Amino acid sequence: MNFASREEAKPIRTKTAERRKWGVIVAVTAIMAALALAAAPAFLQSASAKITEEDTSCENRGGNEPGGQQPTCEGEGLTQNTENQNPSGHAPPGHNKDD
Repeated sequence: MNFASREEAKPIRTKTAERRKWGVIVAVTAIMAALALAAAPAFLQSASAKITEEDTSCENRGGNEPGGQQPTCEGEGLTQNTENQNPSGHAPPGHNKDD
């Protein structure tokens, strides 16, 4: 009979080691899925940029800006100038009358 030497022998995996391996794989997959679901609302929320109309200046009938009336008009006989802006305060192209 010819037996293999210790150097040539392949390590034998037991059923317990195999179950432990699959248990670790399942646990890591479950943790990764939980982290992805926890982070998903943050990505979805930050992806939407709502454009709103913001007050920028105030003019009187002569086309001048009265002192102390910025940016929202207070009083009668004044014209409110507005601009569409995104959350960072910038006017996106194509959303305002002058563009």
